This record gives sequence, structure tokens and C-alpha cells, in this order.
Amino acid sequence: MINFEEELKRFKPSAEVEDAEDSIYNQDLDDMADVVVSLLKDARQQTDYTRRFNRR
Repeated sequence: MINFEEELKRFKPSAEVEDAEDSIYNQDLDDMADVVVSLLKDARQQTDYTRRFNRR
């Protein structure tokens, strides 16, 4: 039978996992709300530009 207490004492996390964890947590990632706001701003700017130059 597995002795979980003993296994936990011997556990050493993989260096790759720790490196990946640091990389993931240190990034400033946008959430979906930020993405939608950015898309809406871009769409509005494009619409304003199109209206301004297509009034002829």
C-alpha cells in the first residue's frame, strides 16, 4: 500500500513546472472583457474614419 505521508516528504517539483509557473504568473494577460473593449474601440475608430472620408 502507498504511504502518502512518505511520498509527500520525498516529493520534489519538476524544474520545468516551476519555470512555466513563474512565466505564466508574471505575464499581464488580458481577460475577455479587455479583449471585447479593445475590439469595440477599434470598431468605433474604423467606423468614425469611414464616415469621415466617405461623405463625398
